[in-house]
Amino acid sequence: MEGDRIVADLDFPTSVAVGDGGDLYLAESGLPFGGAAPGGRVWRLGAGGDRDLVADGLVPPVNGLAWHEGDLYVTEGGAGRIRRLDADGTSTTIVSGLPGPGDYHANMAAFGPDGKLYFSQGSMTNSAVVGLDSLDLGWLARIPDAHDVPGMDVVLAGFNIETDDPRTPGAGRATTGAFRPFATPGPAGERVAAAVPCTAAIMRCDPDGAHLELVAWGLRNAFGLGFTPAGALLAVDQGADDRGSRPIGNAPDLLFEVRPGGWYGWPDFIGGDPVTDPAYRPRRGPAPSFVLADHDRLPPPARPLVRFPAHSAATRFAVLGDGAPWPGQLVVSLFGDEAPMTVPPGPRTGRGLVRVDPSDWSQHPLVTPGFHRPIDVAWDADRRALLVVEFGRFEMDAEHGVRAERRSGALWQLRPSNGEAAP
Repeated sequence: MEGDRIVADLDFPTSVAVGDGGDLYLAESGLPFGGAAPGGRVWRLGAGGDRDLVADGLVPPVNGLAWHEGDLYVTEGGAGRIRRLDADGTSTTIVSGLPGPGDYHANMAAFGPDGKLYFSQGSMTNSAVVGLDSLDLGWLARIPDAHDVPGMDVVLAGFNIETDDPRTPGAGRATTGAFRPFATPGPAGERVAAAVPCTAAIMRCDPDGAHLELVAWGLRNAFGLGFTPAGALLAVDQGADDRGSRPIGNAPDLLFEVRPGGWYGWPDFIGGDPVTDPAYRPRRGPAPSFVLADHDRLPPPARPLVRFPAHSAATRFAVLGDGAPWPGQLVVSLFGDEAPMTVPPGPRTGRGLVRVDPSDWSQHPLVTPGFHRPIDVAWDADRRALLVVEFGRFEMDAEHGVRAERRSGALWQLRPSNGEAAP
């Protein structure tokens, strides 16, 4: 596909939304990588190329934008809330008190055919157990009592792991169980009650935030979700990492059709397969075992429509309309791996776009400009071009941590190349 960079010099943007009249709304995450100024921002991009600041000082990361009936909805992941920005500039908190911020956060929102606001909430941990990786990620010291919260009643299998205790360096040891704060064991047979809000879930509410309820549980980090023209809710779910107290190897990212009341497997199944399958043996620890003892009482773990390569970090998707070269198909952004934090060093994955054909759910990489980190895709107001948000230059380094370049983010507009058409 041929492309033009229509906005450049952005600080780690994450999301784009199309408003009435063709205006675009673009969110910068507010993450202070590479010396970028902290605090999320939302910009309005007019049809004439003008750029106005709509909101700033938002709690990072700003993970999503949604336009609905003249208002803009903004997800502040770091604050665990969703705000509505009205046309007159009024800001109203719609949802608050979401779990975290942990490994993952509140993500993008989307409005369903029922008029409800749907949104995803990532897991607090990699695989339900708080470990020293949570300290490395910066939240364990700030909120030491935090942990994952199930969306369905569960019974613990008695999985506990012993680690160093950073509260007493060099001396203490800590034993931690699933769905428990750090240094708190989880006895076998203990029942953990469901709650709303919860982690690793999709929830919904009225546009004003009333009647918050669970839609589905067991999606580890459903960063992107949206509805097909037929009204089906789809979600991309990012697979577990080879890190922490319960590492899991080779877990793919998944595309699910989400049905109310469903269980999508986390923390014990991956796309319907048990984590005890040898395919998921990690390189950074022993083979994982179950943390739940009552699988038979839960709904059957759902099977995915698509399995993306492990650690490709599928983020968002756009359903292509009648004016597209592949009407009815999906374009999915693959942010790419975060080795060596999430997986031992190896070949890079992701960092591009893939087309998914729903007739057989096959994947077809798209030839595009060389993206560093595509993170969002959307169809423009004229339904003639694909908008792609590029997060920017961002890599992990074993010795120095995050290596990122501020003002390297951009918004692209892509059109089919000559001869590129529906198969």
